[in-house]
Amino acid sequence: MPGTKVHRAVRLLQRPWVHAAGVTLALVVSLWSFGRVPHASWEPAMAGLLPWAVGKYVLCPLRWHALSMSGRGRRWHLRVYAESELFGLLSPGHVGADLWRMHRLQKVAGMARTPAIAEVALDRLIGAIGLTVFVLVSGATLPPQLLVAALGIAAVLLGGVLLVSRRRPDLLAARPMPPVRVVVKGVLLSVGYQLTIMGLLIGTVAAMGEQVPPLALLGVFGASQVAGIVPGVNGASAREGALVVALASLGITWSAALGAVALSALLAWLPALLLGGGSLALRRIALARTAPTG
Repeated sequence: MPGTKVHRAVRLLQRPWVHAAGVTLALVVSLWSFGRVPHASWEPAMAGLLPWAVGKYVLCPLRWHALSMSGRGRRWHLRVYAESELFGLLSPGHVGADLWRMHRLQKVAGMARTPAIAEVALDRLIGAIGLTVFVLVSGATLPPQLLVAALGIAAVLLGGVLLVSRRRPDLLAARPMPPVRVVVKGVLLSVGYQLTIMGLLIGTVAAMGEQVPPLALLGVFGASQVAGIVPGVNGASAREGALVVALASLGITWSAALGAVALSALLAWLPALLLGGGSLALRRIALARTAPTG
């Protein structure tokens, strides 16, 4: 049964040894990737990392908080989202992030399993709508076939909502759609997050000793995000591959394009380890202190 499999996966994520193994594996992957990034100037890359970290760990959790029915405050959503990102980087399709958020909604916020699943799915949906809007806004520099692809994504999203409303009306009944103003706020936060990804990419390209016009980058970046609908592992997904090809099409050398994208994937681990890993560590310490002795 799918529900049983999800429950087992969530139980696995709760194990302390999984937390320790996850942080250890993240460190190993970071060090392994570090040795494979070409010689780079780290200052521009770190300058690009700062706005991206704000987008990922502030804008995205605020989007989730805006549409959430958990009753929890912003700080709680910021912390749980940071923790989930670490699990997401360690899992294909970022599925570990969704499982962790569902688990915390049920265990801490007291939500039933169905509305917890619906809430995380709704947050994903708003994020996908924001991505589609971003691609369409950058449409002036996109080839017609990619605009068609973006419109296709929008059609698939709408069709998915309609299908769920007919096949699983209990999901929407358990977690009704938020007001229009909340949806608009969530979409704007998602568009802002996409812009911070561009900032990180500009920084990593500069770190490779190359320069790229922001307007030209806007078009190829939007095109690469269309490929992001195909699931993959951080640093080895269709989106990263499309980004390398897109950057090379702007005249950047293949080695610099590959290095910039690899560096972006590597840098994503730093705030995940600092914020997500740090939060998990503090949680384990707090639990250890409150555990009965003797």
